[in-house]
Amino acid sequence: MDYRKKIVYHSNYWYNDGLRKAQIRDMSGAIASLRRSLQFNRENVAARNLLGLVYYGIGEVPEALVEWIISKNIRPGDNIANYYIDTVQSSAKELETVNLAIKKYNQCLTYCRQNGEDLAVIQLKQVVASHPSFLKAHQLLALLYLHTGQYTRARQMIRQARKLDTGNEITLRYMHELTHQRGKQRRRPAKRKEDAVEYSHGNETIIQPRYPKLRELAGHLAVANIFIGAAIGAAVIWFLVAPAVNQSTSERLNSQMRDYSDQIQSLEAQVSAQTRTLDNYRASGETLEADANQAQTARDSYENLMTVSDQYDSGEYSDAAMADTLIAVNRDALGGSGQALYDELASEIFPNACERNFNSGTEALEAADYQTAIDALGKVVQMDAGYNDGEALYELGRAYWNSGDAASATTYFQRIVDEYGESDHAQDAQAALDEIAAAAPEEDTAGEEQ
Repeated sequence: MDYRKKIVYHSNYWYNDGLRKAQIRDMSGAIASLRRSLQFNRENVAARNLLGLVYYGIGEVPEALVEWIISKNIRPGDNIANYYIDTVQSSAKELETVNLAIKKYNQCLTYCRQNGEDLAVIQLKQVVASHPSFLKAHQLLALLYLHTGQYTRARQMIRQARKLDTGNEITLRYMHELTHQRGKQRRRPAKRKEDAVEYSHGNETIIQPRYPKLRELAGHLAVANIFIGAAIGAAVIWFLVAPAVNQSTSERLNSQMRDYSDQIQSLEAQVSAQTRTLDNYRASGETLEADANQAQTARDSYENLMTVSDQYDSGEYSDAAMADTLIAVNRDALGGSGQALYDELASEIFPNACERNFNSGTEALEAADYQTAIDALGKVVQMDAGYNDGEALYELGRAYWNSGDAASATTYFQRIVDEYGESDHAQDAQAALDEIAAAAPEEDTAGEEQ
């Protein structure tokens, strides 16, 4: 077996996986897949160029430049990385804007550690305005809004962050926390007055609430981002001086590439022990796809739940309109706080929506408008299968029966008999089942005669 071809195959597999994720703006997933592609083949120029584009898409311009410069040194000619580098390098104003945004972002972390959340919010607004694709700035601003109780603005920042990276774990965590806080706010409308803290800024005295947890979180975040900021700053400096030392860097990287090639040759004797692991990557593709579908369902459910919550708070939407959106929420895909908020909204919205849809459905059934009846009564069953002690199920079965769909009618009549056997509609449902069963042989006989 040619192990070199196998390694190249796996590198290309993870490149294609990263490309698919990048196309749906799952930037975090794309970065993980592309990094794995480069672990198999560091000379995969396509993967390295795409990784640079993904970094650029979430505002990490220095990281993008690092990947493109390495790609350029691996393949100096016929490489689109040259175009990317020239485009960025030709705009000194853009580089200065990015550098200033990073400095302001780091200054905001310092403000958070000094209880200066208000100053941090003002500064971060400027960062987001000047560098709209800076994902970390959106996330930090959303965090500040969350901890100061400005949930509407926090939701706006989280949505902007999701547009930049749909699968980012931090953004999804903030979305979950926003849902949790809104649920707590709905259950406990009375707020306890927080202690205040004063500090001076120039000739002004600023008074703001004390948020111990925010300082603790900001402290941990600041430590991590100091190292990140230092790495980014080093990358920017390296890029600015790269034209002067490009030749020596090229020779050094070429030497490294030769060393890597020698290492690959020496490791061929050990590849046989890792063959089964490499084969398992292909089998894990189905698991990754299932996980992606599950994550998409959870994101859609949280999005619909937040939409209904906003509509309910505004008081401008009917229960029927909100119910149509709430029906699309998969309750099992939500966390504990999300399920609590779902149950609370359902208890407020579904009763009136059920009554309205039931009345319109039965009216359409009597008017022989069976499709309208099926649509309206189907919504009632989705919201409350036991509505009026099984009457909605019975009327839905009648609508399907009259429309000529005996199979669907049998399903709903049987549910009444099995689940609501003590209700007044169970006997009528059983009679309908007997009539459907009696009519079936007649239909079969007519078909055979033809």
